[in-house]
Amino acid sequence: MHPSHPATPDGGEDDAADIFDVLIVGAGLSGIGAAWHLQRHCPGKRYAILEARAAMGGTWDLFRYPGVRSDSDMYTLGYAFAPWTAGKAIADGPSIRAYIEDTARRHGIERRIRFGHKVVAASWRSADACWSVQVEYAGARRQLRTRFLYLCSGYYSYDEAYRPRFPGEDTFRGRIVQPQFWPADLDWTGQRVVVVGSGATAVTLVPSMAPRAAHVTMLQRSPTYIVNRPSEYGFARKLRRRLPERAAYALTRWRVIVESMLMYRVVRARPELAKQKIVAMARRQLGPGYDVGTHFTPAYQPWDQRICVAPDGDLFKAIRSGRASVATDHIERFDADGLVLRSGRKLAADLVVMATGLQIRLLGGSAVTVDGEPFDPNRAMSYKGMMLTGLPNCILTFGYTNASWTLKADLTASWACRLLRRMDRKGDAIAVVRRDPAAEPAPFLDFTSGYVRRAAHLLPQQGTRRPWRVHQDFLMDMLTIRFGRLADGTLRFGAKGTLP
Repeated sequence: MHPSHPATPDGGEDDAADIFDVLIVGAGLSGIGAAWHLQRHCPGKRYAILEARAAMGGTWDLFRYPGVRSDSDMYTLGYAFAPWTAGKAIADGPSIRAYIEDTARRHGIERRIRFGHKVVAASWRSADACWSVQVEYAGARRQLRTRFLYLCSGYYSYDEAYRPRFPGEDTFRGRIVQPQFWPADLDWTGQRVVVVGSGATAVTLVPSMAPRAAHVTMLQRSPTYIVNRPSEYGFARKLRRRLPERAAYALTRWRVIVESMLMYRVVRARPELAKQKIVAMARRQLGPGYDVGTHFTPAYQPWDQRICVAPDGDLFKAIRSGRASVATDHIERFDADGLVLRSGRKLAADLVVMATGLQIRLLGGSAVTVDGEPFDPNRAMSYKGMMLTGLPNCILTFGYTNASWTLKADLTASWACRLLRRMDRKGDAIAVVRRDPAAEPAPFLDFTSGYVRRAAHLLPQQGTRRPWRVHQDFLMDMLTIRFGRLADGTLRFGAKGTLP
């Protein structure tokens, strides 16, 4: 069992009157990585991790649907400091959760986590250069104070998923479930299953459920780009045989980073050619008689939305076997036995899985105020993808959309430690980003996905140039984040009292 409220490093349990140097919100991949960087690069800092759930792991503890896995390979989704030693590069959720837990234990981070501590509000007071953080724990509220707030709570709600409603649902005699809240007792053996959606969750669910179901249909409004990738990398296996563990991991990691960045640039530079190749890959997998034009040819360009991965071609294999199929249509309504589509076609179903997406929520859903004024992320501009204008002493972790989340989280943690050390050297108590009036705004995420469009009123802006531009390029960010000047005139520093 995890301790629900472990003692703080100085032995005190009741620290309401004390001030932490850093409070990390979230004990998932980002939060554990941030803690490691703090311990390594800022060893004198007093910190704790606040985790709303009863266990660490974040996404990888929350999602328990069949086959749950990452689209990103573990050589880049894993930490640079903790080699991924399992064979599979595309790993399942339980393996990723175990990796996070093992990393936290190995580095003494687990004892810094306060499980069951849900952050509900945070208020900044410039006079004290301090955050007051309201936390719900064991049915009561308590207050913690910290000089720096480090948000590693992700970008979506754990309590609510996007769930469209359709006419006739109340007449359906089967069961409707959501992947985010997968029932532990659900048995789909011999059932007719319809998975509504075409994103990574649907692409994972269909081949995972097909062996036990009577049949699984992936019902999509429009196609998604899906690529076949091996679940295990042959070159990684060879390096592990020939080199020490850490050296093999580092070389594999860098090879994957460079190849993926180059491939992304090529795809964005030649989108039509990339589209042809991805569609041709699906055609080779499914055969010349399959209607790839309808079911696997999106109207948008590659990387306008995230590209889905079929490890070892599992989705294509399920379709070829006849145990799964794809329908491209819209839901008109439900009836007692299934779904009626706009085309008039009927899909019989015993179980409908609504893999319809996430509900974006920034700042962990907390109510945030700065010197008594409510803070609205939508009115702010993102600085290097790590801080928001007008939000002092607060780091926000937001990973890449075209590569693994952890690559950007690692850079963010490294930069945060640079910032804290610089403030200590100069005797500064406050760091805040001020918006450049000449900075031209642009959407924070250059994506056309439904969950991004639905959240446009919640997301901050980015700019069209540095330091406001989120490049989605690890190599470029590594140079600017690790070696760029901190005191650049946009990030301002000051003493306790008023915001600089």
